[in-house]
Amino acid sequence: MKKFDTGQFNLGQDMALFYERVKCKTLCQKYNNLSPDMLPARHSLMKTILGSIGSAFLIEQPFICDYGYNIKIGDNFYSNHNLLILDTDEVTFGDNVLIGPDCSFYTLEHPVDVHLRRRGMNFSKPVTVGNNVWIGGHVTVLAGVTIGDNSVIGAGSLVTKDIPANSLALGVPCRVVKTLVTSD
Repeated sequence: MKKFDTGQFNLGQDMALFYERVKCKTLCQKYNNLSPDMLPARHSLMKTILGSIGSAFLIEQPFICDYGYNIKIGDNFYSNHNLLILDTDEVTFGDNVLIGPDCSFYTLEHPVDVHLRRRGMNFSKPVTVGNNVWIGGHVTVLAGVTIGDNSVIGAGSLVTKDIPANSLALGVPCRVVKTLVTSD
């Protein structure tokens, strides 16, 4: 991997991980610069970036992630524009997931204690999205959250805690407002 000057910024972190992120972000930039009509090239590059991908997927550009290999998506996945995934831990999406524009998924957390933060301490927790989930636009999902099967997350929500299966949840912070009944 190419070495480069990081300038005056104190990374305070493992340089190998820094270079892994640079490699992934370079691939994301290549993906984002492909013409939207180049679907085979887009699919091929996304298969290089992500850890695992099911059948029938589309991630609209732009897309940004940290490492890529921690992201797993199931069959029939669609994400609208501006998907951001900070994947220092696993981010797993089930089958038949729809994600609106401007959504973010964060696995990284920083300590509240200033001295620990200044030393570069951080920790991460996985994010899991079940099957048949629809996430509205401009939703942020925080570290450690699981969203259960068949749930809908309303636009603009900040998901800070687990959402049970078959729920309509929304708000800041996101909360369940209705249990959904599925029809056969």
